[in-house]
Amino acid sequence: MTAAATWRRAAAAAIAIGGLAVTGCDGGGGSQPRVSATAPSVDAALAALVPAHLKAKGKVVIATDASYAPMEFKDAQGRIVGVDVDLGEAVADRLGLDAEFKDAKFDGIIGGVQAGKYDLAMSDFAATQERQKAVDMVTYFTSGSAVAVRSGNPDRLDAALLCGVRVAVQAGSIQAEDVKNTRNPKCRAEGKPPIPGDGDKFDLQTQVAAALLAGRVSAMIADNVAVNYAVKASGQIEQLGGSYNVSPSAIVIPKGDGKLAQAVQRAVQALIDDGTYGRILDKWDLESNAVTTSVVNGATS
Repeated sequence: MTAAATWRRAAAAAIAIGGLAVTGCDGGGGSQPRVSATAPSVDAALAALVPAHLKAKGKVVIATDASYAPMEFKDAQGRIVGVDVDLGEAVADRLGLDAEFKDAKFDGIIGGVQAGKYDLAMSDFAATQERQKAVDMVTYFTSGSAVAVRSGNPDRLDAALLCGVRVAVQAGSIQAEDVKNTRNPKCRAEGKPPIPGDGDKFDLQTQVAAALLAGRVSAMIADNVAVNYAVKASGQIEQLGGSYNVSPSAIVIPKGDGKLAQAVQRAVQALIDDGTYGRILDKWDLESNAVTTSVVNGATS
């Protein structure tokens, strides 16, 4: 098989990982359902906190990178579905708004929120102190990073020892930052070759998986939720070692819009308290990633 054919086959497998050919966490075939586990009613007290410009248009525009199953991906009909979609729609409903999800490149989403292109962003963003300098973040989930390799670990890699190994990461992700700011400085300090190029960077998580499946890289580092989903969906990838750097994930909100941040945080907490949140995570088999309390700007690192 030619290199091009191998790449095309791997890309097709990665599309399947994205949700177009995955049986899914609910055990059925085809696309994932878009409707959340329950439809919570509008909370008048929370709706009163919604800024006037959002009330006027009656909806909230939410940016997401629809290549990150199961958090967000496109189903067979091209609709954006996933954990964040179900949760985002439930939050918007509590606030008396419709939710409109916009597919966007991950590394441009925060800038888009800052520029007013999007009202919010939900794409499993890790809450970090650095990001909180640019935007406000409402925590709603926990996740970490994980290393994945092709099944059988043909290159006999160790998740903690990737110096000199070609590794795929998504551009703008905390995993890309981890390679550049933590892993490679450690490699150099130990006199070992760094991960080339601070990692092979791709715009989409499906492209990261495709590069690994095609053998263009020997490993990938991604959010542990995405790695777990890719393992189940492809049958050709395995996680190497455990998860690390587990931290809160957060909804991204324009910096200083305290009223909106308060409304979103209180809506998330209400969903947690009444069980809607738990039912949504249960639908996607992600109960272990649940939080019991939502806070504004709760980064731990």
